[in-house]
Amino acid sequence: MKCERHDPDLKRAAPKRIVAARFRSLSDACRLPKTGTTFGRHALGALALGLVATLCACQSKSGASDVLDPSAIAAPAGQAGAPAAPAQQASGQISGSPALGSATSGGPTSAVAAKAQLTLGTGPTKVAMLLPLSAPGSTGENGRKMYDGARLAMADLGDKLLTLTIEDTRGDSGYAKDLAVKAITSGTAKAVIGPSELAAAQHLAKLSGSKRPPVLALADNFAGGPGVYSVRLGEADSAAAGAAAIAAKGARKFVLLVPSGADSSPIESRVANALSIYGATLAVTLPYSASDGGAKVVSDMGSLVEAPDAVVVACGDGSPTAVLAALKAKGIPGKAVTLIGTDRWLEHPMDPLYEGAYIATLDQSETGPIADRFKATYNYQPDVNVAYAYDVVALSAGIASSAGPDGFSKQVLENTSGFRGSTGLFRFRADGSSQRSMPFFKVEKGMLKLVEKSTAGF
Repeated sequence: MKCERHDPDLKRAAPKRIVAARFRSLSDACRLPKTGTTFGRHALGALALGLVATLCACQSKSGASDVLDPSAIAAPAGQAGAPAAPAQQASGQISGSPALGSATSGGPTSAVAAKAQLTLGTGPTKVAMLLPLSAPGSTGENGRKMYDGARLAMADLGDKLLTLTIEDTRGDSGYAKDLAVKAITSGTAKAVIGPSELAAAQHLAKLSGSKRPPVLALADNFAGGPGVYSVRLGEADSAAAGAAAIAAKGARKFVLLVPSGADSSPIESRVANALSIYGATLAVTLPYSASDGGAKVVSDMGSLVEAPDAVVVACGDGSPTAVLAALKAKGIPGKAVTLIGTDRWLEHPMDPLYEGAYIATLDQSETGPIADRFKATYNYQPDVNVAYAYDVVALSAGIASSAGPDGFSKQVLENTSGFRGSTGLFRFRADGSSQRSMPFFKVEKGMLKLVEKSTAGF
């Protein structure tokens, strides 16, 4: 990915030693342009972790940007090529709590008891992690997948750098909030990873206090807040990346349809900023009401905007189908007008009305270079939950390696060059939101067809 695809801040970022996570296959090697040093299989160990001044140099065989600074890319002593520690080696369990079982072919490790606490690593930097390990259904399953992702990152990179304390939120928002507040006010945690419960993350975003440790929240559809960073892909980022990809192909006039409410402003701002990079404009934003399914704003659109090149449809918590039906009646999508959706469309069953739309989203099954190693270690295929957890733990290890326990500053976390992990290029903003690169798809015959391997709305 080339820097000119991103905003000007990326081009003029000072060459600071900023932490970045880059996860590569064992067979890749990378020649560092400033040092001329080549790091191959043995020097890199299992994965690479390093410091970057920019993400637009050294290309691996896959074409992805690699880390530049050789000072921290080697795995911790004794870790190179080592398998992830089995769950029963985790220390610090509450007395009487069952250990996490070893991985099975059917999925992630079994849950710990509701109040179990696990500790991974022996490093000087203390990090708290809050996961819904014993929650029922898919919530608990995803929590246990994230635990396995964290275990792999610790074995690869963090074992001698971090002491990672993992607590079970049980999937209970109130309990998760209490655990998070306790971790923040403990005075020992340098960073908090999680919670994954949306209400708990939203509560943390409202708290004041400039000296609290940063929170890397794992909640879906979380907008972020000062010092409380949203790790997962959000609708604003998906919409912005999709709009940018179409603008890069020559479209210049865009319309945004967005549900009425507080979430509309961030989406509008992000889409407008993304379009400006390519000289395109957001001609009008039309908030629509769920009561009429967007029929009125679609009807009004023709009188407000003459010949738009593309229409972006955000849907928030609801289904986009009513709006899409109204657009289809107007011939959108068609030869003259492109339809752009968001990742939140995919929370609903694929509908025939999605046909022809473009969507920028993370590939839920693509976890990059950690996939094979994870599968070999845990006997199941990793998904994006694994990748998110791996990335934030690896990022924490990188900060600890380069800047020490007190290195978790806004300057580092909000660096405009961002970080590269198994989920792609990402960076955190001052408002707590994140920006990501991601694949770009077109809906064809009810399936997502890859159009571009990577696009970004920044």
